[in-house]
Amino acid sequence: MSLLQQINSPADLKAMPAEQLPLLAEEIRQEIIHTVAQNGGHLAPNLGVVELTLALHRVFTTPRDKIIWDVGHQCYVHKLLTGRREQFATLRQYGGISGFPRPLESSHDAFATGHSSTSVSAALGMALARDLQKQQHHVIAVIGDGALTGGMALEALNHAGHLQCNLIVVLNDNEMSIAQNVGGISKYLSRLRSDPKYTRGKEELENILKRIPNIGSAVLKMADRLKDAFKYLVVPGMFFEEMGFTYLGPVNGHDLPELVHILQQAKALKGPVLVHVLTQKGRGYQPALADPDTFHGIAPFDIATGQLKKKSPLPTYTQVFGQFMLEMGAHLPGLVAITAAMPGGTGLKAFAARYPERFFDVGIAEQHAVTLAAGLASQGLRPVVAIYSTFLQRAYDQIVHDVCLSGLPVTFAIDRGGLVGDDGPTHHGVFDFSYLRHLPNMVIMAPGDENELRQMLYTALQHDGPVAVRYPRGSGTGCPLDQQLRPIPLGSARVLQEGDQLTLLAAGSMVQPARQAAQELARRGIATACINARFIKPLDEKLILHFAARTGRVITVEENVLAGGFGSAVLELLQQHGLSRVQVVRLGVPDCFITHGSRDILLQQCGLTSEQILAAALQLVKEQERPRQGRLKLL
Repeated sequence: MSLLQQINSPADLKAMPAEQLPLLAEEIRQEIIHTVAQNGGHLAPNLGVVELTLALHRVFTTPRDKIIWDVGHQCYVHKLLTGRREQFATLRQYGGISGFPRPLESSHDAFATGHSSTSVSAALGMALARDLQKQQHHVIAVIGDGALTGGMALEALNHAGHLQCNLIVVLNDNEMSIAQNVGGISKYLSRLRSDPKYTRGKEELENILKRIPNIGSAVLKMADRLKDAFKYLVVPGMFFEEMGFTYLGPVNGHDLPELVHILQQAKALKGPVLVHVLTQKGRGYQPALADPDTFHGIAPFDIATGQLKKKSPLPTYTQVFGQFMLEMGAHLPGLVAITAAMPGGTGLKAFAARYPERFFDVGIAEQHAVTLAAGLASQGLRPVVAIYSTFLQRAYDQIVHDVCLSGLPVTFAIDRGGLVGDDGPTHHGVFDFSYLRHLPNMVIMAPGDENELRQMLYTALQHDGPVAVRYPRGSGTGCPLDQQLRPIPLGSARVLQEGDQLTLLAAGSMVQPARQAAQELARRGIATACINARFIKPLDEKLILHFAARTGRVITVEENVLAGGFGSAVLELLQQHGLSRVQVVRLGVPDCFITHGSRDILLQQCGLTSEQILAAALQLVKEQERPRQGRLKLL
C-alpha cells in the first residue's frame, strides 16, 4: 500500500513519521499529474504547493482551524489529504468533486473560492467572528503573490493590520526572486523577532533605558532609529511590517522541516502574521516547470510529451480575437490592449510582443484595467479591454461610472461568455448580458461565428462609445474569414431562415443550434423564421416586431441567465409595442448556479441543445393548435 493510500484524513498525516513525508509528497505529485492529464485542470499551481499543504495540515487541524485558499486553483493537495482521495479521479467531472474549494463538498473547505484576492478579507471576517464568539482556533489565508496585485487583498491587509486580531497570512510567492544573502539574514531576523525571549528581553531593556535620567530616552530613540534603518535595508517584509503584520520569511516552500518550523512560530504569535513562502510553480513535472503559464490550467494531455490529447484544427474565438488585434495594430496607431494578468488566456501575447508600448497587463486588477482604459479613451486612444466574462463582474462600478457615464469609446472583448465547463460556477460567464444591458450608452454584440466576431470587433472600433463584444470559450465553427472588414449597422439582426409560423431569435453561441432546430422544423413542415440577433443592445426592433406579429410565436435562445437577459429584452420590446399577446418562450440559463462538467453536458442540463430547442418549438406549436375550450361568461 502506498503512503497516499494510508491518508484518509489530516489525522493520518499528523501520525505519519516525518521521514516519510518526502516520499508522500512525490506520490501526491504523481497522483495530481495523472488525474489532471486525464481530466484537465490546474496543474502547475498544485505541483508548487505540495510541501506547503502538507506542512499546513501537520501544524493546523482542520476543520476546526480554517484554511482559506485564495482563488482555490491550488487546493488539489488539500483535497487529497481531507478525505477525498478515493473521489479524486472524478475531479472537475460532472457529478464529481470540484476543482475549487466548496464547503458543501467538505467541512475542510472553509470558504468557497474561484476568483482572486478574496482570501484575506474572508479570513479576517472569520477571525473576527471567532473572537466575537469567544472561540479558540486559527485562521489561515493562503494567497499567491499574483493575487496581491488585486486591490481587495491590499485593502484587507490594511484592515487586518489595523485591527491586530490573530490572523495568519501565508504568501505563496512563486515568481519573486530574492537573493540568497538577503534571505538568510531575513530568516535569522524573523526567528529573532518571533522568539518570546527576544520580545521579553527587548521590553526589559527598554524599561532599564527609560529609567536613566536625561539620556535614557534619547538612547532608546536612537536605537529604535538604527534598528528600523537596518530592517529597511535587509528585510524584504518591511512593507508588511509597516502595515501591522509580523513578517516571517522568506522560507523555502519545498523544505518541509523548515515550513513546519516557521508555521509553528506563526501559530504561537499574537496579532496578524505574514509567512513568506518561496515555491516553484510546476515543481516535479518538467513540462510544467518549464512552461508554468501553459500548465497553469490545461486540458487533458499526454504525460510523456506534455502535449494536448485533443486539439481542434479549428481556431478558437480567442485566437481569432488575438489575430484581429495584431492586424488592427498595424492600421490603427491609437489601438491599445489591456488585460488583467491573462495575456495568454485572452490571446494578446502576439500583440504584446509586437506592440509592447501599446500593451498593458495590469495584474489581477480588473477595476483598475477598466478605469485605465477610460483614461486612455478620454485622451483620444482606442483601448480594448480583454477580460473573461466572469472576471469583468469585478469591475462593474468602473464600467458604469468611468466608462458609460461619459460615453467613452472603450471596447470590452469579453472572452469565455456562457458556460465554460469544468471550472464550474465561479467561472461560468452567464451574467454579462444582464449586468451590461441596462447601462446607458452601452452597445452589446454577440457573434454567431468567428467571422462575425471579426466584423463586430471592427464595428466596435468604429463606434464612438462603449461596446461589449461577448464570445464563447473554445473553437469556432470553421466558417471562412472575410479579409475585408466592414462595420455592421448598429442594432441590425440577420435573418437566417424565413418562416411565418414560428420565430426563433438566437444570440451568440446559440445561433448555430437554433439554426439546426429551425432547419429540422422546416423539414417537418413548420415554417420557422430563424434570426441571428447579433445585438443584445440595441435590438433590431423593427425586424423583431415584424416577425413576432407575423408568426405570433417567438422563442428566444441565449447562453445567459434568463433574468434580465436577451429574452427579457425581447419581452420588454413586445410589451412596449402592444404585442404582449404574442406567445414567447425563453430558453437560457435558469436561476441557479450551474455546476461543473463538460460544456455539452451543462448545455443539455440547461435545455440549450438543438434537440431541446426543437422540442420546445414543437411543444409551443402543439399548445397553440389545441382547440380552444369554451369559457364561462361572467356576469
